[in-house]
Amino acid sequence: MKVLVIGNGGRESAIAWALSKSPKVEKIYVMPGNAGTGISWENVDISPSDQEAVCAFAKEKGIDLAVIGPEDPLVAGLADQLSGAGIKVFGPNQKAAQFEGSKAFTKDFLMRHHIPTARYREYTDLDSLKEGLGEFGFPVVLKADGLAAGKGVLICQNEEEAVRGAEKIMGERAFGDAGNLVVVEEFLTGREASILCFLDGKRIVPMESAQDYKRAHDNDQGTNTGGMGSYSPNILFDDEALVERIEKEILTPTIEGFVEDGIDFRGVLFIGLMIENGEPKVLEFNVRFGDPETQSVLSRLETDLSDIMLACVEGKLDEQPIQWSKSPAVTVVMASGGYPDAYEKGKVIEGLDAVEDAVVFHAGTRLEDGKVLTDGGRVLAVTATGESLEEAREKAYRELAKISFEDGFSRSDIAKFDS
Repeated sequence: MKVLVIGNGGRESAIAWALSKSPKVEKIYVMPGNAGTGISWENVDISPSDQEAVCAFAKEKGIDLAVIGPEDPLVAGLADQLSGAGIKVFGPNQKAAQFEGSKAFTKDFLMRHHIPTARYREYTDLDSLKEGLGEFGFPVVLKADGLAAGKGVLICQNEEEAVRGAEKIMGERAFGDAGNLVVVEEFLTGREASILCFLDGKRIVPMESAQDYKRAHDNDQGTNTGGMGSYSPNILFDDEALVERIEKEILTPTIEGFVEDGIDFRGVLFIGLMIENGEPKVLEFNVRFGDPETQSVLSRLETDLSDIMLACVEGKLDEQPIQWSKSPAVTVVMASGGYPDAYEKGKVIEGLDAVEDAVVFHAGTRLEDGKVLTDGGRVLAVTATGESLEEAREKAYRELAKISFEDGFSRSDIAKFDS
């Protein structure tokens, strides 16, 4: 089987790594890829936004399965184009991808299908937005409706911050057209959890649970990022009553809602949850693997990933058993100094060859003159598994310490809990 993985981040590195363990996969292309995927597999220098070129490559190489990693090409309809060219695609079509392309679309779906979530209002006018900021009290959450590279959500502690956030999104156009519509949500308290689910159009099958860490610095300080680390399984899911409640109140009505609304979703649905006093509420839907949850979750997958993906594409998920390792996994991200704001690229990364007891998933890296250089905000993710969460965490940080680049940083509290 020839597989094309589309994307260039840590998520795509983890997907390619998991697929490479399959005896059925003989060739992996990564488009456009990074230094790590170029070393391990074959990178293809084509932009995922060039749909015509992507389809032409897939047909020329006889690709048996295309896996679309990032949200942008999904929202732009790349899955539809590849399917139209006769290529099997793991990733939702453009209609289904609206769940990430528009936060208002998702909120409307959740409300119509009685799936627990935060109260909200939509605004398309700055003055009206400012007037409505206090409806749910403070803190309050402001969300740019469209895609904003994971940075379009602002948590505002008071009215002054909320007004400044409204002006940033809708007045200053900090996130471009993504801020044409703003969703104002009540602020939910509790603990966050992530569930990644496989879908085949008719069924939804949750993967092992995970938790990621969004803030840039320890103790959840600093600006929101794409994710600074994760672990799996999430300790909150030791509660069987909670798991049953999520299944009944969120997963089942979600897939029933998709079918009712004529949404043929085949791929991965990421469900972000807030849990308080055993009550789960949906924070967001994403239409692809999360990053860096994917690194932790796929490190625990024992079933052939290519089999699962094909079962999703072919609508046969009910015929595909899925097995998971009981060994917990911990992922720690190394980022460029200044991330998620301004940062420099082109720093030489040292120590990669010294890592022995963990997997290094490349994200923002490139290869130049035989050296691996930084080429993004989140540069690497180091993932380790162990007999216990503590052992996995100790391994991840021990191996992480072997790697260095100028101004690089990471959080020191991933999967660290008070005893």
